[in-house]
Amino acid sequence: MVVTMSILIIGISPAWAGLTDDHYDGNIFALYAGNGSLFPSRVNLAEALQRDKPVLLVFFVDDSRDSKEYATVVSQLDAFYGRAANIIPVNVDAIPPKDGYSSTEPGYYYKGFVPQTVLLDQSGKVVLNEVGSIAFEQIDDVFREVFDLLPRSESVELKRRPINELNTELVKP
Repeated sequence: MVVTMSILIIGISPAWAGLTDDHYDGNIFALYAGNGSLFPSRVNLAEALQRDKPVLLVFFVDDSRDSKEYATVVSQLDAFYGRAANIIPVNVDAIPPKDGYSSTEPGYYYKGFVPQTVLLDQSGKVVLNEVGSIAFEQIDDVFREVFDLLPRSESVELKRRPINELNTELVKP
């Protein structure tokens, strides 16, 4: 209470940040997507490319409205493909500026905009490279091609099993 009153008296406005603005307020995956395990990534790009799994690079900055909103899509992708693919969010502020990058460095794929989504197949070939917020379904379609799965129109809708499901059924011992 004293801090709030001091701020009002002095005239300094507190730092407010939210989903719909370009202010920094922390790890966007933990705050807005409910998945703080995404960033920092468990593996770097060089390690991921050696694993013969698809790699999803998602370029973002923590103080971008578009990146904050897109974090939920990345979290959904992690829920369905996180075990079969390496999902690597890359904070573009951490990409070291230099003249050239190798194909094992995120800077090699970065176009200068956020969010940016790059999907590499098991052999390291780029199969998707889009700038801006794109729909889960668009990335899902490419993942389905990479994993040779049925198209969404021919398959059953993917659903996660509920956690801590409440059983209201009475069972006699």
